[in-house]
Amino acid sequence: MKSRSSIAPFLAFVLIVSLPCLALAGDTAATFNSRCAPCHARDGSGNTPMGKKVGAKALGSPEVQKLSDADLQKTITKGQGKMPEFGTKLSPEQIGEVVKLIRGFAAK
Repeated sequence: MKSRSSIAPFLAFVLIVSLPCLALAGDTAATFNSRCAPCHARDGSGNTPMGKKVGAKALGSPEVQKLSDADLQKTITKGQGKMPEFGTKLSPEQIGEVVKLIRGFAAK
């Protein structure tokens, strides 16, 4: 019986610890959808009217995925070509999370 009674506090602990991570993941998706998806599309393909107009890169492409995290952070922060800068609109932490999300578009 003792082992069952210790499961509930453990599960509560796991839930409490994971909630901020889940919230952050939701915030990152919302940030991507509002700031990046208009050009890069929700699937990262760049297949949007604006993306086609400005030549937005497919985020899963080898060209983008070969860039270092630091290069991606710099591009998001300062902008590049027709891409505007987001350093005044997003925190460094948000930009780091968007970079992680971009890595998820890599071809599997």
